[in-house]
Amino acid sequence: MAQIVRQSKFRHVYCTPVKHENCMSDIKVTEITWDSLFCDVNPKFIAFINKGAGGPFLVIPVNKIGRIDKDYPFVDAHRAPTLEVWVIPDKGLSRTLHEPAVELNGHQKRVNTMAWHPTANNLLLTAGGENLLLLWNVGNGEALLEIAGHPDQIFSVAFNYDGSQFVTTCKDKKIRILDTHTGSVVHEGVGHEGLKPQRAVFIRDGRIFTTGFTKRSERLYALRAPDNLSSPIIEEELDTSNGVLFPMYDEDTGLMFLVAKGDCAIRYYEINNEYPFVHYINTYTTSEPQRALGSIGKRGISSTENEVVRLYKLTTKGIVDILQFFVPRKSELFQHDLYPDTRSTAPALTAEEFMEGKNAAPKLQPVNPAAAQAKPKLNVAKKANILAQLPTQIETTQQTSYAEKPQQERQASRPTSQATSRPASSAQSSPRKPVIDDDMGIVAMGGSSGSRSGASSRQEAPKENKPDPMKPKEQGRHADVDELPAAAPNRVSASPRMSVSSSSGEIGRMPTNMDELLEDLQKMKTVIRQHERRIRMLEETLADANMSSAYSF
Repeated sequence: MAQIVRQSKFRHVYCTPVKHENCMSDIKVTEITWDSLFCDVNPKFIAFINKGAGGPFLVIPVNKIGRIDKDYPFVDAHRAPTLEVWVIPDKGLSRTLHEPAVELNGHQKRVNTMAWHPTANNLLLTAGGENLLLLWNVGNGEALLEIAGHPDQIFSVAFNYDGSQFVTTCKDKKIRILDTHTGSVVHEGVGHEGLKPQRAVFIRDGRIFTTGFTKRSERLYALRAPDNLSSPIIEEELDTSNGVLFPMYDEDTGLMFLVAKGDCAIRYYEINNEYPFVHYINTYTTSEPQRALGSIGKRGISSTENEVVRLYKLTTKGIVDILQFFVPRKSELFQHDLYPDTRSTAPALTAEEFMEGKNAAPKLQPVNPAAAQAKPKLNVAKKANILAQLPTQIETTQQTSYAEKPQQERQASRPTSQATSRPASSAQSSPRKPVIDDDMGIVAMGGSSGSRSGASSRQEAPKENKPDPMKPKEQGRHADVDELPAAAPNRVSASPRMSVSSSSGEIGRMPTNMDELLEDLQKMKTVIRQHERRIRMLEETLADANMSSAYSF
């Protein structure tokens, strides 16, 4: 049975790294063995942790190229369990920052993980080493909600699409879904069996994607339904490496990237509602392991090149590899199906509105506002509709032109030999009918295809050109070929716009008024009639030759 190929626009996503001469280099990152990627990126800046688990850290413009000096300014932060919020100038750091904008004092031990609320303004969720969760209003430094109940270290926290719930993973191997407003547990289940850290993120439709380890320390991932966390919808083992897998999810495309500190490979998948739900796409591998890694948002990618994801990978050599993931498309136009509206920087709720119990979907904005607003332009020439008048004029002119032609001109255009006489009944039995040439738009007056008309509509072949019926067939055919009439001196072709071109250059320009148009048409018809007469002469000569050949047998 033939296997059906899965249809998906992201099935052939491929990675192209930026050349090293266009990247940053000579960046050092912290040596602490902490389960973190030590990097974060937005469309303006990229940050790397230099020392410790959370600072000091570098903040560098994302488009900077070349070597980073050792005395480059940094943010001198997080030397104590306190949580600090810093504001980076739009043009970047010109000096080292020592004073934070806001200090959040509430945790007794260092903060293990944190997440910004996706729709409400200035809401931050943090998890401390004392197994306590705090929801902060960063605008005034106030802790709005304190959530206890986790019996052991919290490995990860992540919000759902509108921020009404969040999911946590814990050292007790359990996965919990909590209500953000109240802190109560909505769903709970057993996660991966291994002792090493596991992580979980929400998929846009509400399902949970987790990474972890088996009892044999094999790395694996699973997709789970929120109301049945203990029984995965699908689960797959990957390898036996020691690095903790971090899921990096793109909610706009459904692409999931699995990365780990110390790995040389980046696996990526597409998650949808078709079995097996998590579809493997490819693995990007390099010779250098990653020390830090971050993903930029949709507002920072190149939509004109069909780029859908961009990762920044710091290698052990201190080089920041820029990894661009593209969807192959032949068209150079903006691909609307690849770029649905993405999250806007404007919040959908204030912190006070959220604490009143309100939820809201995130505000969206176009990925490429200029391309989304642009409409295709049609270059239509504003001219008179000449074609609407042509059929009537051509037909009338063609029917009267030959009758009005001077007698001397008609006689001069005829062959010099005497035309063969025809019975009068033959001409009367086949009345003239207009023959319309669909390609040229010309009406020619002539007899039907099954009979011969009078001399006024078709010229007879000269007697001396007729083959001798007593000659062999081959000789008669050669004689016919030798006596074919010469080709017309001027070749005339008509374009759909009725612009007539001639090898002699007499009628090659475009007519500008109706008189010139009629004059060009008259010239066309004159040349066409000459070709028609020669064609009829050839047809009659060939017909007579065939009759003579028949008599010879």
